[in-house]
Amino acid sequence: MPHPLTDDLETLARPVVEAAHLTVQSVEVLAHRLPLTVVVRVQRADGSDVNLDECAAVSGPLAEALEASELLTMAYVLEVSSPGIGEELLTDRDFVSFRGFPVELIRQEAGGAEVRRTGLLLGRDDQVVQLNERGRIVRIPREEVRRVRLTEAPPDS
Repeated sequence: MPHPLTDDLETLARPVVEAAHLTVQSVEVLAHRLPLTVVVRVQRADGSDVNLDECAAVSGPLAEALEASELLTMAYVLEVSSPGIGEELLTDRDFVSFRGFPVELIRQEAGGAEVRRTGLLLGRDDQVVQLNERGRIVRIPREEVRRVRLTEAPPDS
């Protein structure tokens, strides 16, 4: 469940990030960390990754905007990063951009059991998410998919 301030933080971050000619891919509040951590993932408008200098250029103005907003009254750490390995795929653009990449998919079956699958991402439409599992195309009903994230290594052959 997202943190209650996630939407407000994303609304605050969007114009600051866009001023640097980038887009907000996601905002995540990691409340289980001490201090609380706000992770803002940015990318170029074409969906490509940003470099360290671009993240640093956004970090300062975003930190100032956060302080001025007084949304966070407790101690926090701000992380500005690029989406990458280990990141969850959320948008249609993510599923297009990372086609052919190795992913882990978590599926919840009708009985409530969670099943993990790994494979190369083939795509997603309104009905299914498609993976290539060791040369076999697997179609998983989209309503059963709980999470899809990038992984570092291709699945075992």
